[in-house]
Amino acid sequence: MSNNSHEATTPSKRHKPESPTNHYLSYIISIVLTMLAFAVVLYGDLDRSFIFIFIVTLALVQAVIQLFFWMHAKERGHLFPLIFLAGGAFVALTGVITAVYWVWW
Repeated sequence: MSNNSHEATTPSKRHKPESPTNHYLSYIISIVLTMLAFAVVLYGDLDRSFIFIFIVTLALVQAVIQLFFWMHAKERGHLFPLIFLAGGAFVALTGVITAVYWVWW
């Protein structure tokens, strides 16, 4: 009788591969958001503040899509990178608000 040590081990939990459908969907959404931004700028008859707010909103939505679909932030075990990204965003936003306040007032 042979005593193989690998027979007594339990199988490890494997990572379920993600289908390419999510990547295709996120790529199409990113292309549509980019086309919307170009269309708003090309139209040109809209208020400049609306264009600015609209493009910044599209950029934020696209950044979230990139973060969750391409950088796999929605998967388990990615809490610390998300915390540090949120902390960096908070510091950056604080810096921008401080700079705007300093220059304009």
